[in-house]
Amino acid sequence: MKKEIYFTQTEWRRDDEVVTHYIRKRQSIYADQYHKGIIPEAELLEIITNATWAPTHKMTEPWRFVVLTDSQLVKYGTYMCSYYRNLYEDIPDAEKKLAKYNYLKDYPLKAACIIAIIFVKSTRVNIPEWEELAAVSCAVQNMAISATSFKIASYWATGGSAIDYVKTLGLAENEQSLGLFFMGYTSDSTVPVQKKRTAIDQKVTWRS
Repeated sequence: MKKEIYFTQTEWRRDDEVVTHYIRKRQSIYADQYHKGIIPEAELLEIITNATWAPTHKMTEPWRFVVLTDSQLVKYGTYMCSYYRNLYEDIPDAEKKLAKYNYLKDYPLKAACIIAIIFVKSTRVNIPEWEELAAVSCAVQNMAISATSFKIASYWATGGSAIDYVKTLGLAENEQSLGLFFMGYTSDSTVPVQKKRTAIDQKVTWRS
């Protein structure tokens, strides 16, 4: 059967080539490399919808997302500044200390949006928790690859402030914070570090 053909960046690609292209192009790019921009609503909805097409055992769909924009980014910056304040209290240079606080306060403001990732443990069926966590991870990967296809940078923040901030958004008893997914735009001059992958023959064995 003839494969579909796509037009991508001045060259024709088959559908399998397009999938490979975006999987391998995806990488974590942090918010301090972003410049302010707005993700078109249609693209944002597409990215989140693609997340919900992740594999999910018994169709539990164990995820919930909260999209944070505008004033919510300011609130998270203030939260980060307060959350990590004790780490910089001992800096003797007042200017350096202030620079650290301002960096934290302004860090989220460069993102186009941040999505809170919430694990919703099923109360309908009893399946291993790891399977549901794996499903949420697949959902986030779908978002990351989809964002890449729209030339949007992204990364999944799972540090202390990210985990704890999501808890302030109001979680049910069967919900758990899995951090924040940042998205934003980078300038054309930004060249992220290309991390190498271990050779496939060192990770795969074949049996027949």
